[in-house]
Amino acid sequence: MSNTTTPPTIDPIAAARWQRAAPAQSPWLHEEVARRMESRLDWIRQTPTVWCHWDPVRGGLAAHALLRQRYRDAVCHITETAPTRQAAAISALEKPWWSAARWTGGANHFSPPPDGTAQMLWANMALHMQPDPQALIAQWHRSLAVDGNLMFSCLGPDTLRELRGLYGALDWPAPSHTFTDMHDWGDMLVHAGFAEPVMDMERMTLTFTSAARLLQELRELGINLHPQRFAGLRGRRWHAQLLHEIGQRLASPAADGTLALTFEIIYGHAFKPAPRVAVTGESAVSLQDMRAMLRGSR
Repeated sequence: MSNTTTPPTIDPIAAARWQRAAPAQSPWLHEEVARRMESRLDWIRQTPTVWCHWDPVRGGLAAHALLRQRYRDAVCHITETAPTRQAAAISALEKPWWSAARWTGGANHFSPPPDGTAQMLWANMALHMQPDPQALIAQWHRSLAVDGNLMFSCLGPDTLRELRGLYGALDWPAPSHTFTDMHDWGDMLVHAGFAEPVMDMERMTLTFTSAARLLQELRELGINLHPQRFAGLRGRRWHAQLLHEIGQRLASPAADGTLALTFEIIYGHAFKPAPRVAVTGESAVSLQDMRAMLRGSR
């Protein structure tokens, strides 16, 4: 994947529409992925005093409680990028004035962190729906302090492979946009200025009792952002055919009547190193970067 192009299979207009209209709730899969990612924080030695939770309403409100318990004394910047979900974040996460928790532990700020201040940025299941992920990664890099950590997850290219096979066999347009490979995410992290990216993946198989329940789950997770997706409305006959084909083609290998669907989960971790200054005639260094370099030299 080029470092200068946006994902070719994501329609930016559809992505912006989804960002505004996505339900103000945390899907089960997002919460499960966040729970697994939270356990990986055991590997991180640094305990942040300031951290950022990026889009927690979709990424996992239950996971936020786990993170708050882990970093109870840290200041948290809760950053919702969709105004429609900002109120939901405040309602769910603001400490009531009468609660003892309001007067103990780190404060919550419902705003992005000032540039160069967050010692950890947590972003769960957000990147794969972004029309310009490199711009978002660069924004995360600006938010982090030197030596700050980025923890993120997203869907990988094996996601929905059974459904893709079904659509392909019926000569239908793809059921979703293409998901980026973890090696390409690593390249984008390095291009944005992150150091030592560690990428990992796992495949999860979700089972459903019916085709209708499977489609409901997919609607909660996201929408098809592919520019060549079917442009019009599908009729009842097509919907009935879809339900029938899912029931026939996605039967679980366990032969228990359930339907199986694969999700590839990518986990990423990287840190922001001290800036390098190349002296070529005349160089300019920002005050923020100079302070970071001086702190590191001490």
